[in-house]
Amino acid sequence: MAAYFENSTDDLVPNALAGFARAHAELVVHDVENGFLAARHTDPTRRVGLLSGGGSGHEPLHAGFVGAGMLDAACPGRVFASPHNRQVYQASLAVARTEGVLHIVKNYTGDRINFGIAAERLAHQNIPCARVLVDDDLASDSEDIAAGRRGTGGTVLLEKILGGAADTGLGLRELATLGAALAGRCRTLAVASTAHTAPTTGRPAFELAAGELEYGVGIHGERADRTRPEGPVSALVAEMTDSLLAAVRPGPEEPVLALVNGLGAVTPLELYGIFGELGRVLDARGVRLARHLVGDYVTALDMRGFSLTLLVADARSLAYYDAPVRTAALRW
Repeated sequence: MAAYFENSTDDLVPNALAGFARAHAELVVHDVENGFLAARHTDPTRRVGLLSGGGSGHEPLHAGFVGAGMLDAACPGRVFASPHNRQVYQASLAVARTEGVLHIVKNYTGDRINFGIAAERLAHQNIPCARVLVDDDLASDSEDIAAGRRGTGGTVLLEKILGGAADTGLGLRELATLGAALAGRCRTLAVASTAHTAPTTGRPAFELAAGELEYGVGIHGERADRTRPEGPVSALVAEMTDSLLAAVRPGPEEPVLALVNGLGAVTPLELYGIFGELGRVLDARGVRLARHLVGDYVTALDMRGFSLTLLVADARSLAYYDAPVRTAALRW
């Protein structure tokens, strides 16, 4: 019995992209030959095109955030695999504005390499290009991990804020500086009680005993460095939130943006309960919760888990966050 509703593992991603493009034809254009999705409508005042991408299996990231107020284009790779540098290069050519293109890249080795090669190719064409590296995963914040912190849920918040900023006409250097500052003030922590199902084998990526919880998973099913009993969600959320607050250290008057994100197999009923617990913890710690998202935004196929993201904001980043957006997965 197949684990996923598909014709074959090879056509799972191409069929999904074709379906996504047809379902949201008013928002995106699918360049099949070069393997990217571009926005039909973005603000004409933009001086910089915004481009992101990464492995598939994390939907709605990134294709779901292509459109007015967010990304100009997204390059999806195969499941949990980086897009090819050719995709990134061609998409960059398609969406570069007068001041070039900004790449928003999650910190994974393959993504860094392929976006880097594409940037070198753009430089040969005299097209300015800069990078914002998203490395928000608190669980991989260790000197023992040479690649550094992974990029995960914070990507959505950065893409929204940078999209709002780009629509005000900021230049490439200003956007890159803003993005680096946002990444430095954003951390995410994820837990899971069940691994995702690997499309190639139909089996779980890892096994957990009943009542156990993996504390600090990655979005590709990377295991955490510790397993603990599940316990009540209130204690779990409090522990996660305190770890995040210790990392981002909001000042007494600084508001935070929060993302409660499902990893693919957690119900909305549970996610809203988790958000309620998060709100209570922040209230008790005297931290002002300024904005929030609750739902599946950066998934890991069908992993049964969730992540919490906190980003320390200011008035300017809140204004960019509040700016209008119209994409398949986010709109206001």
